[in-house]
Amino acid sequence: MQGAQITALGTYTPPGLLTNEDLEKLVETTNEWILERTGISTRHIAAPDVATSDLAVEAAMAALQQRGVAADTVEAIIVCTVTPDMMFPATACLVQNRIGAKGAWGFDLIAACSGFVYGLTTAAHLVMSGSHKRVLVIGADTMSRIIDYKDRTTCVLFGDGAGAMLVEPCENGSSAFLGFHNEVDGSGGEYLKMPAGGSRMPASAETVEQRLHYVKQDGQQVFKYAVKKMEESCRKVLEKSGVKADDVKLMIPHQANRRIITAAAERLGIGCEKLVINIDKLGNTTAATIPLATADAIAEGKLQKGDLVLFAAVGAGFTVGANLWRWSC
Repeated sequence: MQGAQITALGTYTPPGLLTNEDLEKLVETTNEWILERTGISTRHIAAPDVATSDLAVEAAMAALQQRGVAADTVEAIIVCTVTPDMMFPATACLVQNRIGAKGAWGFDLIAACSGFVYGLTTAAHLVMSGSHKRVLVIGADTMSRIIDYKDRTTCVLFGDGAGAMLVEPCENGSSAFLGFHNEVDGSGGEYLKMPAGGSRMPASAETVEQRLHYVKQDGQQVFKYAVKKMEESCRKVLEKSGVKADDVKLMIPHQANRRIITAAAERLGIGCEKLVINIDKLGNTTAATIPLATADAIAEGKLQKGDLVLFAAVGAGFTVGANLWRWSC
């Protein structure tokens, strides 16, 4: 099998901002309450006429431009999202058409906050098998469309954004993809979900009236599970890869909650200086958090070519994922 590497990164956030002070006017909350419990100050919000595919296209084109390659050289597109433009066709189809990736096939991957890690795992294996030479992985979500701005426990958490990475074969025969650990625990499905809109509970006047097309979360259950499983999944991928936590240059976790991130890292023995936390300015953008945080790490000089980087996420489902890569771009 040939090796896989990440060769480009592109990101996009819509210009609109929703601050904690804005939320104080919508629900019974305060800036101090939000900061203490989540670490979030602002989040980007897409305009009413902007959909997930629009964000995804911007991020994809930025990645292709950074790499200096044409869209028609992409062979597969994986769009990781829980907020597709519509149930079908897949958002990947819409992105493929708009960027001009004429020879590509693709699909949407639904794994909530773990989506981008799952997408990277899938792309790496497509490349390592020898069947693909260039796979585009996009994490994109417009969470503002499925958030109830009357529910203070969820509306303070989420924002909109997108990020994309290109995965290609390594040129020297080695691999920059060093390992992964992914798992699901469906018994946790009740704790974080959007109840209506699927075949179990189709849209109706009643589901709209009962506000069942919005995210519902048991925050305490999610918090406990996320801390435990983020640490466990990272430890497992490090053990399988023969790498010690001290050898990791940077841990880039899903940005759900500052306390979840720091608690999981502390259990792993990874210091704050090796953590990327940008939730304060972006909130939880679901599948987009990891590429967005990676872009910030590069901009701040924390992540450079050759560094070992650990990606980790826990999401609705429950889904759990961790990837270990040697950064290549």
